Amino acid sequence: MPGIEEFTFGAFVVETAFVGDIAAFALGDGTLRLARGISVEQLDVHSGAILAAAPTRDGKGLVTGGDDGRVTLIEEKGNVSVVAELPRKWIDRVATGPSGAIAFASGRQVVVRLGDGRERTFDLVRAAGGLAFAPKGLRLAVASYDGVSLWWVGTDAEPVTLHWKGAHLGVLFSPDNRYVVTTMQENALHAWRIEDRQDLRMSGYPAKTRSLGWTVKGRFLASSGADAAILWPFHTKDGPMEKEPIQLGAREVQVTRVACHPRKDEVAIGYRDGMINLVGIAQEKETLLREPDGGPVSALAFDRRGSRLSFGTEEGAAGVIGF
Repeated sequence: MPGIEEFTFGAFVVETAFVGDIAAFALGDGTLRLARGISVEQLDVHSGAILAAAPTRDGKGLVTGGDDGRVTLIEEKGNVSVVAELPRKWIDRVATGPSGAIAFASGRQVVVRLGDGRERTFDLVRAAGGLAFAPKGLRLAVASYDGVSLWWVGTDAEPVTLHWKGAHLGVLFSPDNRYVVTTMQENALHAWRIEDRQDLRMSGYPAKTRSLGWTVKGRFLASSGADAAILWPFHTKDGPMEKEPIQLGAREVQVTRVACHPRKDEVAIGYRDGMINLVGIAQEKETLLREPDGGPVSALAFDRRGSRLSFGTEEGAAGVIGF
């Protein structure tokens, strides 16, 4: 089994990411932990809980939002800067984009802060359920009730609206910018092909899907919410339409998190009992990365080289696995 360095933080691990070469862990108690080998630095970034976190597009920082109304940016050296502060608001959605752009949401208000400091505010009819920037260009997807709106944040153009009945909780673009995908309140995913707004429904999950990831070149969309990682094919003309998904790492335990290797056709799979496996897509070869300990895996992230995997659990366990 690959080498593993484990930590005990005692608080729900909301998100993990590599900030430069440092493994970062955003915790529900409002702190951020930076793991440099066996040494861990604690940063008190929020006076309340961290509700959302996302790495910057260049991999050199981590943006967090909290129930204290603050949006912060943490850098590799441990520097913390306050991007925005909205008193008496909960910042429960954040996203990062090109050229240092940051988006964050509180209720029905979405704010985009560009790298040069300019800001734009979008007022929605319903509360924002998820935010995501397109792979190229300053286009922002905002998921909410009954669909997704696509905004060009550098212009005053009206948004493109993609309709599908129901509550959409999370959103992301495909790497080729052809599709936008949402997680839903019901046990399903929904997608649209942007060029013609064709609907694509991906259902059959026994639980809500809370974790998504794209494999190399966006060939498959990996997802949680079942007793295996569910991978939908997106490398053909019509994407997953009328196609069966691949199932990886099947166990009698629900998959809670997935993370796709940045260079290989492999998926790291975290389970409700704390186990983590690495599974190849073609041969379905499984490598055990972590034994189960009873705490559901709540966060998973590869570094840019794919040589390390950081993880966290709902019980506050965390660590870095080296390959």
